[in-house]
Amino acid sequence: MDAQGRGRAENIDPADQWVLNPDTGEYELRLSPSAPQSPVPGPRRAARPRGDSDVRGRGSREAPPDRETPGRAAPGREVPPPRRRRTGPEEPVPTRRGRRPAKKSKAKKALVWTGGSMAFVLVTAGVGGYLYLKHLEGNVSTTDVGDAGSSNFSKDEAFNILLLGTDKRTGAGNEDYGDSGSAGHADTTILLHVSKDRTNATAMSIPRDLIVDIPDCPTKHADGSEEVVAGSTGVRFNTSLGQEGRDAGCTMRTVEEVTGIKPNHFMMADFNAIKTLTTAVGGVDVCVEEPVDDPDSKLKLPAGESTIEGEQALAFVRTRHSWGNQGDLDRIKVQQQFLGSLMRKMSSSDTLTNPTKLLGLAEAATKALTVDSAIGKVSTLKDVALELKKVPPKNISFTTVPVKDNPTEVVKATVVVDEAQAPELFDAINNDVSLTEVKKKEEASKDAAAAEAAKRLKGTKSEASEVRVQVLNGGAEAGSAQAALSWLQTEEGVSKSENAGNADADQAKTSLEYAPDQADQARKLAEIMGLPGSALKPGESVTNAQGLPTMTLILGKDFKGAGIPVTGSAKAPDVDKSTADQVKCAS
Repeated sequence: MDAQGRGRAENIDPADQWVLNPDTGEYELRLSPSAPQSPVPGPRRAARPRGDSDVRGRGSREAPPDRETPGRAAPGREVPPPRRRRTGPEEPVPTRRGRRPAKKSKAKKALVWTGGSMAFVLVTAGVGGYLYLKHLEGNVSTTDVGDAGSSNFSKDEAFNILLLGTDKRTGAGNEDYGDSGSAGHADTTILLHVSKDRTNATAMSIPRDLIVDIPDCPTKHADGSEEVVAGSTGVRFNTSLGQEGRDAGCTMRTVEEVTGIKPNHFMMADFNAIKTLTTAVGGVDVCVEEPVDDPDSKLKLPAGESTIEGEQALAFVRTRHSWGNQGDLDRIKVQQQFLGSLMRKMSSSDTLTNPTKLLGLAEAATKALTVDSAIGKVSTLKDVALELKKVPPKNISFTTVPVKDNPTEVVKATVVVDEAQAPELFDAINNDVSLTEVKKKEEASKDAAAAEAAKRLKGTKSEASEVRVQVLNGGAEAGSAQAALSWLQTEEGVSKSENAGNADADQAKTSLEYAPDQADQARKLAEIMGLPGSALKPGESVTNAQGLPTMTLILGKDFKGAGIPVTGSAKAPDVDKSTADQVKCAS
């Protein structure tokens, strides 16, 4: 293992060096006793008080001073050196005075998560594990999406990750899939929303044939050059990626344009991801109601349950002519069922307790992934994995953007957003509302917070003419601040109001900040605008041009127009959905 000390890897399966520690119940990375350790110094460890235990071998613990321990000499006795496998010349046995206990790398728990058609496994194990993690980090490709996403990952907030599966033909055996010569369109797209309290998540599929308007997209190329790719109107959603050089940041901007939901990050993979990930976990269980023999995808399955991997798994998620109406919407439902099964397999004890599978999965997953620069570091990927791992599978909901046939087409080939149903789903996600029922104690916590916020609406209210407020646009449509101001002044009598332009940053929800002595004004304005108690933010007032204290109203992305109540979603919308813990048969 001298090569390891010089930063070069030997042809040794890392999985063979992981052993189960019976004291902790966790796998630990054990280098062979004869292997020289990495020259990279590890952190200093404070001396333990007598009686504390320390893992030094397979469950061995440090003995009290009056007991004999292998490798230590009791008074007046000699202990032969421990037997070691020899890979070179015999080394002299160190004397007791000069002996230092060999440092053992303590393994942290392996973390597993999958989303959409991709997954990653992170394994950490002291210095040796750090080097392996850096190797995994080198597998991951990154894209700088600029302000299309967030600049960092926050462990304390709700977050949205856009999961992308492209139709790019890369890798051997993929010639029969995707569009010939495709630059990598968005073949499969899922917006994954993870709640702030981590009790639930919503995975919303976006049909590739959805007609959308693609905005102008600032794009950074691999050579460092930058350009703005012109937008398009009335085109298929899948062309938001790959077409004319558009990157994942453009797809993120398009999703925000269509749904009003801002993706914070993205993860992307091509056809190889399904093949390598399913093979790494030893196959995924699927179920079909009728036998399948599809000449296009070459998928052949008997009725009932089957375990598929590799080429067969890719054919399963690519097939469309064997399900329902043979369209993309039915294929999306089958893909959601497949992903739920993949999640269950990856979180099963069979996978989590098998170090060979874990390391194989780590290699396959990281090689398959391209992510935004903000989460490209291994430490950040670990944080994302930890947060995602907190969500129970039964509270991970799969759904699809509500759509209807494109009314401009005679032969129906594309769809458009159903404006009667979609806004309710978009609002629920923006307002962090679960599509499933969460545990009562978790709901009770939310109810208590809502009740506390509702108290801010109770109490005396001033007259509308006494309400002094400045209005700013913080994410609403252009012109919203002036429209709201005109409505407040002409329709509601809030004459002491003014337009303060744009806020410093966009925000998802409308807010009203006020000083304690302005609470009666805040309650009146909340009544006029239909603001929920959570929108009221006790704080400080600002001084207007006349030197008078003024409240600050920032119109967020939830502001739909002057005169329309700004009330957050209180309950889940009635949409077609399934959950990751359900086993369903494709039909």
